[in-house]
Amino acid sequence: MHPTIDLNADLGEGFGHSRSSEDEALLDLVSSANIACGFHAGDATTMRDTVRAAASRGVVIGAHPSYPDIPGFGRRELGLSPKEIGFHVSYQLRAFRDVCAAENAKLSYVKPHGALYNRAAKDSSAAAAIVQAIRDVDPSLVLLGLAGSEMARAARRSGVAFAGEAFADRAYRSDGSLVPRNEPGAVIHDVQSAVKRAITLVRSSTITADDGATLGVVAQSLCVHGDNPDALPMLRELRTQLERSGVRIAPFAS
Repeated sequence: MHPTIDLNADLGEGFGHSRSSEDEALLDLVSSANIACGFHAGDATTMRDTVRAAASRGVVIGAHPSYPDIPGFGRRELGLSPKEIGFHVSYQLRAFRDVCAAENAKLSYVKPHGALYNRAAKDSSAAAAIVQAIRDVDPSLVLLGLAGSEMARAARRSGVAFAGEAFADRAYRSDGSLVPRNEPGAVIHDVQSAVKRAITLVRSSTITADDGATLGVVAQSLCVHGDNPDALPMLRELRTQLERSGVRIAPFAS
């Protein structure tokens, strides 16, 4: 049996007419789209346009909620309480769900963004707050998060479906966490290096950490960040090489 993997990207991270011109090209390559919900990027127009473009291609749609941090693009750790995290995530999910409904599109999953994602990967209370927000808004939504993280454990405890994610364009530490973006080499820009790592992960469920250690990572989805300037050639080559090696590209959620 041939292995199957989902390809996802963070999209809709613009405002009005100021947005990535590559979003629609990326939507031709991914099977799932994490769409910004307005708290780190995105506005009503951008959300609707991105949802419409994704739906027209049969790309599965996910909400990409963030800390309320437009100036920092959601990548600053704000230290919010679990209660505040729950409020902000549920607000974004409800608003984004309405956007999807307006476009006759289905919201299928949730992937936290940036600093909120990184915190919830290791902070059980933050992870639990996100899971509870999902349960409050729509318990049928799948949580997409770092494979083997606190998000996976929180989802399992609460009966929320979880899909493990790995990153083609990010470096890993030996404990399975991502190398912080402010450290050298945290974001991988070399297309061939990223593709080789991703294919190894799909084939053997392993990835090499920054110190050379081999990590076991079981993932149902691979992410390439939409704001990575090399995202388009990386995703294009990744999809080509995966399919050439017999890997089926398909969404983890319906």
